[in-house]
Formats: sequence, C-alpha cells, structure tokens
Amino acid sequence: MPATDYQGSATGLASIGRSMDGSGGGHHEATGLELELEAFQRQVADRFLDLCSSSSAAAAAVVGCEDLLSVQWVRKLLDVFLCCQEEFRAILFNHRSMVLRPPLDRMVSDYYERSVKALDVCNAVRDGIEQIRQWQKLLEIVLVSLDGHRSLGEGQFRRAKKALIDLAIGMLDEKDSNSTVAHRNRSFGRNNFTRDHRQLGHFRSLSWSVSRSWSAARQLQAIANNVAAPRANEVVATSGLAVAVFTINSVLLFVTWALVAAIPCQDRGLNVHFPIVPRNLPWAAPMTSLHERIAEESKRRDRRNACGLLKEIHQIEKCSRAMSELADSVQFPLTEDKEAEVRQRVQELSGVCEALKNGLDPLERQVREVFHRIVRSRTEGIDSMGRTNYSE
Repeated sequence: MPATDYQGSATGLASIGRSMDGSGGGHHEATGLELELEAFQRQVADRFLDLCSSSSAAAAAVVGCEDLLSVQWVRKLLDVFLCCQEEFRAILFNHRSMVLRPPLDRMVSDYYERSVKALDVCNAVRDGIEQIRQWQKLLEIVLVSLDGHRSLGEGQFRRAKKALIDLAIGMLDEKDSNSTVAHRNRSFGRNNFTRDHRQLGHFRSLSWSVSRSWSAARQLQAIANNVAAPRANEVVATSGLAVAVFTINSVLLFVTWALVAAIPCQDRGLNVHFPIVPRNLPWAAPMTSLHERIAEESKRRDRRNACGLLKEIHQIEKCSRAMSELADSVQFPLTEDKEAEVRQRVQELSGVCEALKNGLDPLERQVREVFHRIVRSRTEGIDSMGRTNYSE
C-alpha cells in the first residue's frame, strides 16, 4: 500500500471550509463539518494504530495482546470496520443534503456499489471458517484417541493416524485448489442450517452467492478498482467529504484483503493494486504498516503456499505434522519417554483446538454482522437519497 505526499487531505479541512462561498450560516455549518471529518480521520487512525501496536513484536509477550492474523486479531479488525462504517454512516446522515450534490453523489454511490462486492467475500470467508471447523473435528478425533490417562495402544494410534491423514489430505486439497468449499455456500439470510459438511451442498443462497467460478483475487481487484485519493478540487467541492469517502473505501479494501489473506477462500490471491494513500492522512502509516507486514508474512517460505495465513491454521499444520511423524515412529509397547512425548504433542493439539473452539463461532458472527451492516447501510443510504430527491 504505497503512500505519497498530498496537498488536499483532511488535515487542511479548516482552510477548505473558509475558502468556500456562502452565507454566515453556511460557513458555520462547514466549520462543524470540518471538525466532524477531522474527528473521523483521527478515530480511524487510532483504531489502526491499536491494531498495529496490539500485534507488534514488543506486544507479543503481553497478556491479552493479539498476534497478527490470529483469530482474535481478525475479530478486532472486523470490529474496526464496523465502527468505521457506523461513523461514516452517521456523517452521511448528518449531511445528507450535501450527498446529493455532484461530485459527492457519484462518490457515495460508487462506495455503496463497491461495498456490495464485499458481501461475496463475507460469504466466502464464512465457508472458509466452516472448512476450518472440519479440520478442528479431525483434530478432536486425534485428541479423543490419544488423550486421557489410560495406556496407549495400537488401535488408538490407528484411529489417530487415520484422522491425521484425512486432515493432511483436506489441507493439501485446499492448497491445491482453494475451491473445495465453494459449492457449499450458505446465505447469511438462511437460518437453522446444518453444519454437517456432507449436507451443505443442499443449501443454496437466498441473496449473495459464491459460484464455482468465483475468484477471491478477482473480487478484491474489483473492490480496489478506481479507489483513488480525491483531487484538491474534489475536496473543496465536497467540503472535505470526499476524503471521508476515500477513507472508508480504503478501510473496506484493506479489511476484505486481510480476510482473504487469513481465511481459506476460493482462488485466493493477494497481489491487489492498492491505492496510493496520502502520507498526511493520519491513518496512512498504520494501515500501510499492517499491509506490508501481512504481505511479508505471505512470502515466508513456510507460509507461501498456505491455504490461509491465520495463525491457528499454521498451528494446525505444524502440530499435526509433528504428531504424524511421531505416530509413524512409535513402536509397541511404548516406552515411558515416547509416551511422555506423545502426551506433550497431544497437549499442543489441545491448545490449538481450544483456540478454535473459543474463536471460530464469535468470528463467524462478526462476519455475519459485517454482511448485514453493509446491506443495511447501503439500503438506508440509497433510500435516503431517493426520498430527498423526491421531496425536492
């Protein structure tokens, strides 16, 4: 996410307002708008700074801090989007008469249409979460087979090895195709669905659906298309609201890109053209830093071909590989040292399962909330624009 110096950003909103023509009342309104927009920029910056600091190397040892791309960090990222989206919606509502004037009307409409493209990403990410759940179930079979205080025998190891083989095949298939769950998409509008992966094919989306030919990489590029910092004359013509639209577009793009980076998705691809972000926008530095760190993570040798950069996926791969190697090397009856090693590996797997058990359901609920919030915000915005046009 490249950054550049820029003269027409939110930091100059006060001078922009004073340069506009209008009566004293109009000037007072512009001054209030300037303060509102500057507060919005600071709030976005503070939230992304918090995402940066909570996932930094220095914070990694602090209790309660989230590792970059962990389930907890992704949940925090979605909270950031929901807060930014709500603040942006409030700004548009407070100044809805200005939203009807060109060029702002086109900018806001473009954002609403761009946000619709994010709905497919939400559906694909929810399918990815369901795929992780299937891997979690296989890990639980390993735990049930090898955990406990009883002595370990050949039958228990056979059952554990079968689950580990199924897990390895499933994750390998996901890496090879990134499409194993595409045909099992469920709509966020359908309730009371089954989680049995053998029955998911019976469900069809009632709203936004991910087809077999859908591509996360192409969808991200579609979201990124034509996202660009507003020109100085556009900032002046919109009393600075164009900067707020650019900000929420950038937040939407970054959040969807990070979701695709973390969660298994159909045809994942992270080589998306990000807009050049003006350096004097307060959120530019933390967002750019996060973008660079995630991109660097995707280039690591052990993550390059991963089906998702989620920290817990990496832990699944690492722990299951170590357990498979150990299971292949054991001889019966087990020596005390070998049994102690098995117990240690089981404990590691148990930690991964516990993190998934506690994190996946809340994560899915947040993805669902993002989906519904986007739909609701777009519907309200378009309805408001239509009613205002009609009344005028």
